[in-house]
Amino acid sequence: MLKGSLCTVRHIVSTDLDTYISLYNDLSTRGEFFSTQLRAPENIRQEFAKTGMVTDEREHFLLEDTTGNIVGLISHFKSRTPICREIGYRMLVPAASGRGIMTEATRMLCDHLFMTYAYNRLELLMDPENTGSERIAQKCGFTCEGTMRGGFFTRGTIRDAKVYSLLRAEWEAGAKFEAGGWRLNVRLPPEL
Repeated sequence: MLKGSLCTVRHIVSTDLDTYISLYNDLSTRGEFFSTQLRAPENIRQEFAKTGMVTDEREHFLLEDTTGNIVGLISHFKSRTPICREIGYRMLVPAASGRGIMTEATRMLCDHLFMTYAYNRLELLMDPENTGSERIAQKCGFTCEGTMRGGFFTRGTIRDAKVYSLLRAEWEAGAKFEAGGWRLNVRLPPEL
C-alpha cells in the first residue's frame, strides 16, 4: 500500500470486487479518451481469483481518497523491453478529478517502481487532446518524446498517442527523501 496526503494506492481485495466492477464498467465515467469496451463481471472475478490482478505482465491498484472511497485505478504493465514499464490510470469518479489525486498516485507509483525494480524507463501514452493526462505527466517529471501516429483505436476511431517518458537518471536527479518516503521534486514552468 502506498499512502499519500490525498490518496492511498492499494491492491484490489475480494470485498472491492462489486464496487470495482460497477465503477470499471460505468461508461459514463470513461470520458472521450477511454475505450467503451466492457468486461464481463464473471471474467473480472475469475481473473481476480486466479491472480489477484497481479502478474509479471500487469499490476492493478485502486485509488482511495482520504475518506476511503474508491475513486480511480492505476496500473503498470509490460512495455517494449524488459527494463521499461508503461503506466495507465483512470479516474472512476468524475467528481474526484482535478484535486491532484491522480498526480499524487502517479508520483507514488513511479517512486515505488524505481525503488523496487530495475526498470530504467517509465512511459505514459495519451491522446494528444487529453490535456488533463498530459498535465499529470508534466507534473510528475515526464518528458514528451513525440507522437505515435495511429497508435490507439478508441470509440471507433484510430487516434494518435503522445508518448511521455521518465528515465531512472531523471527520477534520481529529482528525487529526495522526506519523512514518509521519496518524493519527486520537479520544477514546473510557470504556465502549469
